[in-house]
Amino acid sequence: MASAKSKRFNDPRLRGILYQTLLVIAVSGLIGSGAYNAYFNMRARGIPLGFGFWNQVAGFDINLHLIDYSPLSTYGRAFWVGLLNTLLVASICIPLATLFGFAIGVARLAPNWLLSRSALVYTNVIRNTPLLLQLLFCYNAVLKSLPGPRQSMSLAGAIFLNNRGLFLPAAVVRSAATWFVVAVALSLAAAMIVRSWAARRRDRTGAQAPVAAISVALILGGPSIALLGAGAPLTFTVAKLSGFNLKGGIQVIPEMAALILSLVVFTAAFIAEIVRAGVQAVPHGQSEAALALGLHRSLMMKLVVIPQALRLIVPPLTSQYLNVVKNSSLAVFVGYPDLVQIFAGTVLNQTQAAVQVMSITMAVYLFISLMVAAALNAFNASYAWKEKS
Repeated sequence: MASAKSKRFNDPRLRGILYQTLLVIAVSGLIGSGAYNAYFNMRARGIPLGFGFWNQVAGFDINLHLIDYSPLSTYGRAFWVGLLNTLLVASICIPLATLFGFAIGVARLAPNWLLSRSALVYTNVIRNTPLLLQLLFCYNAVLKSLPGPRQSMSLAGAIFLNNRGLFLPAAVVRSAATWFVVAVALSLAAAMIVRSWAARRRDRTGAQAPVAAISVALILGGPSIALLGAGAPLTFTVAKLSGFNLKGGIQVIPEMAALILSLVVFTAAFIAEIVRAGVQAVPHGQSEAALALGLHRSLMMKLVVIPQALRLIVPPLTSQYLNVVKNSSLAVFVGYPDLVQIFAGTVLNQTQAAVQVMSITMAVYLFISLMVAAALNAFNASYAWKEKS
């Protein structure tokens, strides 16, 4: 009997279940104890216990909002404003950092000594400098030192840069836009068909077709015909000096410009190293074989090296995209109205609902990170499957 019990206790599977059960009980006890203490401490100090503040009037203004907002809006409305501002920065920074990072990473491997060394200096300097320091330098030393609105730096009388921000022309949609969009869609579809046909022809016969030239002609030709036939799809309004500032157009506030510039420059340095490592991980024989077949170096990188390197680049690239989302919370140091500055800052200070506000903020960042990771994991899985088939 004793030997049977000892034998059952020595079963790794049962022992693992026992240890995991004890761990779950211990963690649940800690969470329950923390929640119990938080509840009674908050109650004793008169701190709100629920989410009733969500529908209360905020009473403060936000200088950048993508949806309607005023000081008479609710705290819940302020939350959505902050969330959209955070997503706006992330959606701009991720593509720009990816393009810039890939360019720098390829430049690191360029045969040109000056180009490769310049890329090396850039990656080493940026990666070894704190992001917050770069953000403050960009905001205080670069953007704040720009001239005032009356002495704005101008490009073609349409784009203006001063210490109030970057002013871009604002587009006004006209009725001809429908025909222009249809022409662009048809041109892109035709270019994709030509690209697919050229790829099948190359695989079958080895002959190269001028895909780039044909695609450019199609993409430019269709919209050009639509422009001649239906007229311009858009008109633009330009910012003009009014009083002490420029009015009209699209204003990119300095806080947003500093945040985007800093995040793009910082993240691109890490992406460049990921790209360099991924390209160098591709066996050198692949490059030699491509060159031996007569492929130009640019085609070798595009058709042989980069497709294989992507399978190594995408997994660590996910971490950099997640860092962009999380690092955007540093916007609070320059006053950009993101989720942390608005909700975890102003709303928390006014309502004193620290537990609820911080829980919601953490849950939002967790959800965004999981969605970004899921999208990139799906892309990586589909890409790997295509490579194996």
